[in-house]
Amino acid sequence: MKALLLRVGVDTGTDKALAPIFQDGYFEYIPISEGYSTKETRTYKNTLGRKGSPLSRYLPKSAENRVIHYDPEFETFTYGDPTSKRSYILKLNTNDLLVFYAGLLPYKNKNYDKGLYIIGYFSVDRVINFAHLSDQEINNCFQLYPNNAHLKRNFIELELSLVVGNKDNSKLLDRGILISQKKFDVLGRPYYAVSDEMEDLLGIKGSIQRSIPPRFIKGLENINNLKNILGL
Repeated sequence: MKALLLRVGVDTGTDKALAPIFQDGYFEYIPISEGYSTKETRTYKNTLGRKGSPLSRYLPKSAENRVIHYDPEFETFTYGDPTSKRSYILKLNTNDLLVFYAGLLPYKNKNYDKGLYIIGYFSVDRVINFAHLSDQEINNCFQLYPNNAHLKRNFIELELSLVVGNKDNSKLLDRGILISQKKFDVLGRPYYAVSDEMEDLLGIKGSIQRSIPPRFIKGLENINNLKNILGL
């Protein structure tokens, strides 16, 4: 068994903001904005977060009417990727873990630090490689997984890899789990790396500020530590 750690959600590069983490440790999951033609109708302005406010409340006004690219989605538990990350995703097998983390910013509180937090996970049920599907099989995927943001786009992505999570063992967390600490490069520039604590627990280290490359967590002890962190 292995786990893949993958960054998702808005960041300062995509939508000029980070999602909020509140005084009680709850957070809003705010996906990135959609950049392609889509059937999706949800925007940051017309979509309420878990705290009851529109997601646009936490974003620059220039972003409020952007359509949301809900990926991963935690209703039917799918995640799709047609980018270079697909090569990592295709290495996942049934019962492996796909663990999502996001940049979070404290909202009107000093209880939490700005940083990178685990926000949810999938226990993998299956991974679908669109490059290996027939036209009929691709059409079936559109029927089976209509909630996925990539399958809402108005075109077919033949390079898409789609992860389907086991609905009984996949979850958007209530509270974020901090996995980063701020470090500095040789020029004194700050970046976010795996915290010392998480290095020891998960067996990974170095920068996790970017979404590429995702990081694999392997080894029985490291996987068991991850399960304990996630409450599994």
